[in-house]
Amino acid sequence: MLVPLVTHPAYSYAFPVQHRFPMDKFGLLHRYLREQGLAGSEHTFRPGRCKEALINLAHCANYVSDFIGGRFTAQQERRMGLPWSEGLVRRTCISPAGTLLAAHLALKHGVACHLAGGTHHAHRDFASGFCIFNDLAISALALLRYTALKRILIFDVDVHQGDGTARILEQEPRVFTCSIHCEKNFPARKACSDLDVNLPVGMEDAAYLAVVADTFSQLLEEVKPDLILYDAGVDVFAGDPLGLLNISLQGIAERDRSVLSLAASAGIPIATVIGGGYDRDQPALARRHAICIEQAFAVFAKA
Repeated sequence: MLVPLVTHPAYSYAFPVQHRFPMDKFGLLHRYLREQGLAGSEHTFRPGRCKEALINLAHCANYVSDFIGGRFTAQQERRMGLPWSEGLVRRTCISPAGTLLAAHLALKHGVACHLAGGTHHAHRDFASGFCIFNDLAISALALLRYTALKRILIFDVDVHQGDGTARILEQEPRVFTCSIHCEKNFPARKACSDLDVNLPVGMEDAAYLAVVADTFSQLLEEVKPDLILYDAGVDVFAGDPLGLLNISLQGIAERDRSVLSLAASAGIPIATVIGGGYDRDQPALARRHAICIEQAFAVFAKA
């Protein structure tokens, strides 16, 4: 089958080249997938701007309007980690709709991949760690409100804990949040997900893959979700400047293949987002993010 992909040209906009956040990676990822024959027009979808009413399911209305209106203080912008601009507002207001669209496509096709998303450090009323609106929380809460879904699993393997996701959803029992992350990495003050798996600095492929597969298998059995939102961050890579784990490219591929295969075997729809990855070599980083999409094609071609 052709895996549905979701992306938007606004995800990569004019951005300071010296900044540590690799804003070009989203466009480069889409270009690479086109070059590989994996992103044809017939199965690539473009989201619109997310309605503020949906964003407000996960965020304080005043916080949302202050960001959109450019009224952040200097302290708020420092914590956000990104320079405010109209381009940032546009991409930030589209990306949650992209994850929500991917979720709807996954419910229809079994799988879908958003070529952005995973902004799991965004809290209800403040931005943090390059994350402003929490697409995972927004999508989960919107799906619970407007569809017949009863149980959602957010499975987050980004190297950093999904602290914003955990705190926004801590009072929502229908969403199970799991974060598998490096224990000594950002954020310094961790939240409490429904399940946190703390990994030691320098962990390598074999131990890492066992933890991910065992944890995911257990959650499928215990949570019995109607949908999985999978944050497939590649900042676990050994060469990532913000990572601290020691996972190879093959390890990332095996991780994603394992998660996708287990979801497919269980018949549970899965929507993927790309999460973190911070290499200064952005074409190489885009190829790293493409691994999850490549594995989705490989797994679901056989499903």
